[in-house]
Amino acid sequence: MEKTMMMKRKPSLSFLHHCCFLLSLFSIFASFRCSPSHNYADALTKSLLYFEAQRSGRLPYNQRVTWRDNSGLTDGLEQGVDLVGGYYDAGDHVKFGLPMAFTVTMLSWSIIEYSEYIAGAGELEHAMEAIKWGTDYFIKAHTSPNVLWAEVGDGYTDHYCWQRPEDMTTSRQAYKIDENNPGSDLAGETAAAMAAASIVFKKTNPHYSHLLLHHAQQLFEFGDKYRGKYDESIGVVKNYYTSVSGHEDELLWAAMWLYKATDNHQYLSYVIDNADSFGGVGWSITEFSWDVKFAGIQVLASQLLIEEKHKKYKDVLEKYQSKAEYYICSCLNKNNGTKHNVRFTPGGLLYVRQWNNMQYVSSGAFLVSVYSNLLQKLNQKNLKCHGGEVTPHELFQFTKSQVDYILGSNPLNMSYLVGFGPNFPKRVHHRGASIVSYRENKGFIGCTQGYDNWYGSTDPNPNIVVGALVGGPDHNDEFTDKRGNYMQTEACTYNTSPLVGIFAKLNYLENMVLHASY
Repeated sequence: MEKTMMMKRKPSLSFLHHCCFLLSLFSIFASFRCSPSHNYADALTKSLLYFEAQRSGRLPYNQRVTWRDNSGLTDGLEQGVDLVGGYYDAGDHVKFGLPMAFTVTMLSWSIIEYSEYIAGAGELEHAMEAIKWGTDYFIKAHTSPNVLWAEVGDGYTDHYCWQRPEDMTTSRQAYKIDENNPGSDLAGETAAAMAAASIVFKKTNPHYSHLLLHHAQQLFEFGDKYRGKYDESIGVVKNYYTSVSGHEDELLWAAMWLYKATDNHQYLSYVIDNADSFGGVGWSITEFSWDVKFAGIQVLASQLLIEEKHKKYKDVLEKYQSKAEYYICSCLNKNNGTKHNVRFTPGGLLYVRQWNNMQYVSSGAFLVSVYSNLLQKLNQKNLKCHGGEVTPHELFQFTKSQVDYILGSNPLNMSYLVGFGPNFPKRVHHRGASIVSYRENKGFIGCTQGYDNWYGSTDPNPNIVVGALVGGPDHNDEFTDKRGNYMQTEACTYNTSPLVGIFAKLNYLENMVLHASY
């Protein structure tokens, strides 16, 4: 009788959770044992140093990248507005608002998802400083409710010169969007960045968090009321950061982040009501980038399914989830037909397009990592793709494989994160890094002098732009380390920003496995 009773007794919930944890730990342990691992803590530290190398404006006393100095100190002066600060997006000296805002949104999302891991690695303060350098600038650039300064400098004059930022002689003309010259995509992305950052600062700096939220709400209202693409209002940006996807994705993206920041249902209603008309549940997308936000929106919407209070929106949220899963399946090559999948290089790297492909790798790895966590929270054991079911562990393995490729587990044994490991790009397409440091030689280097003496040199850059994720190899895993090969050797802030949270997570999991193995 006693034996029968024991057989019928259900295992406790805590026992089941413990079993799931052990199984999860075993799977993670297998991942780290069966595939090469890297020093993820070092990669995390270095990734955050990169943002200090990209700073414009007056550098702070605790600046760690010492080959840089103050630059762009008169930005906005001609227009009668203070636009000092912010980030240079890449290896040149234009301050482009759209990619800068996306960079900050992704840094914030990294902290929102993985703050405990970033803190555990001792890098939370640096990550928050990287966000604040951007948001401080956005506050300055948003000079009135319906005015946002979109760009400082222009690509045409900037690309004519090869100079250190400290020596800049190129145009610092500033461009804005307003009621007569709308830019819903730029306003929306900047609103998203400030809303996401407000979540990051909510506990540690509530006053600043509230200020960011105030700006985010105003920018969203401005972008929604005066609709249009920013590159139609600001022609000089067209050859550099054209908004191909239009502005609907950024408006949905901003509304989603504002809902996360405020819990105000008017923003959720916006995401639900415009799901069809703005393409949120219509577009099946195979990239996530500074331009195309649909996959990010779809993953965020899927997260809402966890909470009971969103039950009445279940039908629409599940449509968003279906599109999120299309994106995830495309990254894993599990959709039906080649046109619905992202290609891979022979060495296993996601390959979207020739120019700066690594941006799609880092953003894709991030979304897959976030979705892997979500599946476990939803108690949805597997992701169902046309090409078969995928476990959360397999999603984790995919993210790890992409990060490990970046860090050197590839056919060339090359780390594409500059300064990491023994073999990394030495001739990064980056003006400041390629010319002797201003701190060492304050002698003025002119516009064409940089081209004559530095650009064409075959020597390694005198300064290492640590933590920069370069454009990366081609479709055959081949890479040419030449300064003039900008498609492969130029790095961008939005390449590195999605990696911050992933490096922290991988570092935490590796440490957990190491402790478990003793």
